[in-house]
Amino acid sequence: MRGAPIAGCGARSTRGGAGAALRPDAWHESVRELHEEREEMVRAQMEARGIEDERVLEALRTVPRHRFVPKRARHLAYSDGPLPIPGEQTISQPYIVAFMTETARPQPHERCLEVGTGSGYQTAILAELCAEVYSVEYLPEVASFGRANLEALGYLQRGVQLRVGDGYAGWPEHAPFDVILVAAAPARVPRPLLHQLSNCGRMVIPVGAEREQNLELWTRQCPGEGDEAFSRELLFGVRFVPFLGGQGD
Repeated sequence: MRGAPIAGCGARSTRGGAGAALRPDAWHESVRELHEEREEMVRAQMEARGIEDERVLEALRTVPRHRFVPKRARHLAYSDGPLPIPGEQTISQPYIVAFMTETARPQPHERCLEVGTGSGYQTAILAELCAEVYSVEYLPEVASFGRANLEALGYLQRGVQLRVGDGYAGWPEHAPFDVILVAAAPARVPRPLLHQLSNCGRMVIPVGAEREQNLELWTRQCPGEGDEAFSRELLFGVRFVPFLGGQGD
């Protein structure tokens, strides 16, 4: 499994994740839908390509991706690719969601920040894996779409908080975060996000211009705001939508 724990970085509490909460009837109904397609997605797209974390695989089996795409695209929900959503944005390829999640290693007691709510699919995956999820979306139209999807399946009652705003600034009122996932590519890593990482916190983020982006893993090694407080690992080339919002420190 990628991303071995850092020495000295242990669990801080024994709180259960949001997955322990009761689920509404709409969630149960949606999980019964397209169950075989979801299982095949996990087998062919995730396990076959090296995703090993059983908690991540179970979250992918659990969250009904077809409920996070426009109805006209639901027949493609479990295909191996991104799909369009409102606001000229996309829902990420399922494998990328799985890879980013596994790399970040969210734990049941942890607090997670997502920058770029989008459809709400990655938000729901995080809600299955950690105690608290805070998600920021820059575009009001996209935020409404994601909120409606998450609300319909009961995730807003299960440790998920949303807001419309500039994700460059993170969500300082609820920092620090153990995990930060960024779903759009800035030209350079936003320093406010790095500063909001907890001790041993992990951030997975695409960085670069539209045609020259790399997925990166940043990990806080020690207190402080200088470069020496963080480690950086280049993962592989990707193509995400551009980061919208503040770009300067």
